[in-house]
Amino acid sequence: MARRFDMLLEVRDIIRIRTFLPIGALCVILAGAAIVYSSQAPTQAPAAGAQAPATSPAMSPQNSVPGTVNAPFGTQTQRNGLNIVVLDPAHGGTDPGARGTGGIRESEIVLDMAVQVRRALELQGFQVVPTRQGNENPSFDDRSATANAQRGAVFVTLHISSTGMPGTVRVYVNSDLPLVTNANGLIPWERAQAPFQGLSKRFGDQVQGQLAQRFKGSPDVAQSANVRQLRTTAAPAIAVEISSIIVEDRAEFDHMAPGIADAIARGAAEFRPSYVVPGAVGAMP
Repeated sequence: MARRFDMLLEVRDIIRIRTFLPIGALCVILAGAAIVYSSQAPTQAPAAGAQAPATSPAMSPQNSVPGTVNAPFGTQTQRNGLNIVVLDPAHGGTDPGARGTGGIRESEIVLDMAVQVRRALELQGFQVVPTRQGNENPSFDDRSATANAQRGAVFVTLHISSTGMPGTVRVYVNSDLPLVTNANGLIPWERAQAPFQGLSKRFGDQVQGQLAQRFKGSPDVAQSANVRQLRTTAAPAIAVEISSIIVEDRAEFDHMAPGIADAIARGAAEFRPSYVVPGAVGAMP
């Protein structure tokens, strides 16, 4: 009788174990699922009054003047600083520019010179965006649009004059261009340079000062002129003009190239702290 009772206990224990094992396994599965769900659930929004993380400048919307649309001045926020130089070797394609003896062409010399200018600018920490890298000839508006599309940029166009004292270099900024807006508050494309004239003059003076130290007879400050290429550029913009295409040997330009490149790069680096674009309507740099 006692043996039969023990057998009944064993049978009851076996039934109990078989009943509890599936329940325990189910609990483990449910717990694991809860952990996975918790790890994949979105982060809870910060409580009211908590400070959200600052947006990275790189993720901020770009404020630029489109190449074919009049842009409202004053809708731009302050940019984060100068970091791009749009480098424009003038002419190209069917437009050789000024011509000298022995078949020297302005378009070819400034294109070669741009290689050294780019290298010098990159050593100063700038990103360089060229308007052309071969024998093509972008339009004036295309060149300006390249600059206007950048964030934190200045514009430098390279030229060689057909006159002037050989071995000298002059920097030009656009002559006075009154700020005019349309009835809807937009700046006409052909006056895009107007809000930036003060910055352009400051930038031009920095580069011209560097050039004067290297090339005797060059002026100490930038000159003003009605430069078509600068008028439609919505950024600090200068034209660097080398004198003159009438030389005995092209090697004279090759000899000047390192000094010109270094002067532009150092002038841009000196100008960098001054680069603050106004954000108020009608404000001037």
